[in-house]
Amino acid sequence: IMAGRGNTQIAEALATLANIVARDHQPGREDEMRLERFIKHKPTLFTGGYAPEGAIKWVEEVEIIFEAMGCTEENK
Repeated sequence: IMAGRGNTQIAEALATLANIVARDHQPGREDEMRLERFIKHKPTLFTGGYAPEGAIKWVEEVEIIFEAMGCTEENK
């Protein structure tokens, strides 16, 4: 029983992975995918106002995320 159940779980995991890979390679979704990846990094929000130090820190944090994502200058 355990072996059969394990095979089912593996098959389901592979199907899920195949769907993710297929979804990630759909033409026209590059920008949407990039935004989803960016949001997954949980960037801090800059609420505006007069906060030069806060703004600099926010920009630095966003640049770290861009670097981790391998973002091109055009996509930043």
